[in-house]
Amino acid sequence: MVLSLRMGWRNVLFANWPVDPAVVDAHVPDTLTVDTCDGRAWLSVVPFTNVDVRPRRCPAGTGVALPELNLRTYVTRDGTPGVYFFSLDADGLAAVCGARLFHHLPYYYARITLTGADGRVRFRSRRRHPGARPVRFAARYGPVGDRLSAEDALARFLTERYRYYTESPAGDLRYADVDHEPWPLYEGEIEVEENGLFAANGFAVPDGDPVTLYSPGVETVASASKRAE
Repeated sequence: MVLSLRMGWRNVLFANWPVDPAVVDAHVPDTLTVDTCDGRAWLSVVPFTNVDVRPRRCPAGTGVALPELNLRTYVTRDGTPGVYFFSLDADGLAAVCGARLFHHLPYYYARITLTGADGRVRFRSRRRHPGARPVRFAARYGPVGDRLSAEDALARFLTERYRYYTESPAGDLRYADVDHEPWPLYEGEIEVEENGLFAANGFAVPDGDPVTLYSPGVETVASASKRAE
């Protein structure tokens, strides 16, 4: 039996590009519907670090750290909103293997460094997964301004998601539920030096600058992976 997991998410940056829904629809399973806000679908690059990742019943302080970078979009199934991941890069070989095997998530092993100075996070990732398309990502990011209102509709659309969907290697749609407090969000800024995530996942680089949000983080519990009926 696959256990649910408890972890913290820290130094989270959501860099969100609006795109035509048809661009995203061609890349998600037919059983999912692309979710839109103001008629636009979204591709989001999310660098952050997991902290104290452990089985739910294990005490705090017994888990592992897991820096991560993912590319995702937003979907619904039978009216339930969620996230669909195109790829997740993480610096933890055992964790990557476990996530692929037990949670059916498209994780890739990468070497990631994450350092902080002067209120900014320096994030670098290089995919090292055997047989996978190479991906390099390098950016500097952080918060600006005051905390955003909880009534910000676009910020809620892009972040307040409590389910993720994925496909197993056999083509079955699976999901897990994610429980956490509402995100404390700030307007963010990002300076991207290198970003190979779009090309590696079959997307052209979207035009324009992203809508950027930053959160210092939340505590999270993720359920076991379940087969969608």
